[in-house]
Amino acid sequence: MATPTLDIFQVIGDSSRRKMLLLLSEDRLTINSLAHHFEMSRPAVSKHVKILHNAGFISIEDSGRERYCSLKKDGFEELKTWISYFDEFWGSKLKKLESLMDDTKLTN
Repeated sequence: MATPTLDIFQVIGDSSRRKMLLLLSEDRLTINSLAHHFEMSRPAVSKHVKILHNAGFISIEDSGRERYCSLKKDGFEELKTWISYFDEFWGSKLKKLESLMDDTKLTN
């Protein structure tokens, strides 16, 4: 059975996952260390970690009996691409408005 594609906004839409990303921006952490920051079960934390990993936001490295999580660029790149599209869209609209305003000033 194929794994369904994760929608990037569903992934970051969860406040616990966003908090995990913020924590991992400070340092790589074990799954157990991450779990200490939340009032949820260790399996629930693992489920969130798996979602972040599958979406390309984090990598997981096994070291002995521990599993370390670190930020990974892939998921953020997809998010950046989506946001950049609309950044360019609104920039274009503002330039057109500015041009229109300039034309209006010239005719008055």
